[in-house]
Amino acid sequence: MSLPLSILDLAHIGDDGIAATFRASVELAQHAEEWGYKRIWFAEHHNMASIASSATSVLIAHVAAHTNSIRLGAGGIMLPNHSPLQIAEQFGTLETLHPGRIDLGLGRAPGSDQNTMRALRRDPMAADTFPQDVQELQAYFAGQTRISGVNAYPGKDTHVPLYILGSSLFGARLAAALGLPYSFASHFAPQALEDAVAIYRRDFQPSAELAEPYVIAGVNVIAADTDDEAQALFLAAKRRRVAAMVGGGRTFTDAEADLLLESPAGQQVLNMVRYSAVGTPDAVKDYLDGFATLADADELIVATQVTDRTAWLRSFELLAKAMDLGSAANS
Repeated sequence: MSLPLSILDLAHIGDDGIAATFRASVELAQHAEEWGYKRIWFAEHHNMASIASSATSVLIAHVAAHTNSIRLGAGGIMLPNHSPLQIAEQFGTLETLHPGRIDLGLGRAPGSDQNTMRALRRDPMAADTFPQDVQELQAYFAGQTRISGVNAYPGKDTHVPLYILGSSLFGARLAAALGLPYSFASHFAPQALEDAVAIYRRDFQPSAELAEPYVIAGVNVIAADTDDEAQALFLAAKRRRVAAMVGGGRTFTDAEADLLLESPAGQQVLNMVRYSAVGTPDAVKDYLDGFATLADADELIVATQVTDRTAWLRSFELLAKAMDLGSAANS
């Protein structure tokens, strides 16, 4: 497979605290730059004790200041949480400081629960205007404001590239209609992957930004030096996920977590990680080659649920070597 490979950094908060999470994100980005990854994205989440990327644009700025060439961006900003003008100013600032390195992926989900939406002062109906808000934001970057007398400074004429994020057919149709690249969240919402990509490619309308459709597909990866190690890391990740999503975050023994995984609710959790490449580097490469074909993808973006910092970094290193990213980057 010669497709570009990128990273979704989940900015996991470990026992070593939030500051250590930020240091780890910088370290990963510095290595990823050397290893040949195309881009790193961070996602906007709020009120989640396990994720440190809530102030997404601030974290992007920090990582960009400690790297030189790798693309960085949001995968994504939940646009209904913000005004398009504010996002244009934030990402216009980033693009001005780090020209040619900034991406802006956009989603319409809240990235939070109902109470957190209230704390964000989010209008529950804001998602209904997502298509119009995307176009308003796009116009700010193009210097063609849709609101008379209002421009984004910084932001105007920065032409920050936009990506529509989705886990359903809605985002596929919107990305196709606007002629924008489309990133499908198959790393946690696999059900509509093939239908969404097919609709996007069928209905794509060329635009000033993009002449041909471009699909990024998300996939989970855990690469380790041995298959046993990789499978143990994957099992630990599934146990954490089911405890958080089904068990209310309570502490469970391994045996109790395994019983949860066997329940109907646990099976739904397991289905979320249906697309997971787990094993030795060669096995992971074989899986990704097949997944890229299944997803009809132009690029893959990989996430991992590994929380041990050493194993987390090692997984991305082994993956880069298996996919020969260094050679691709230098060719």
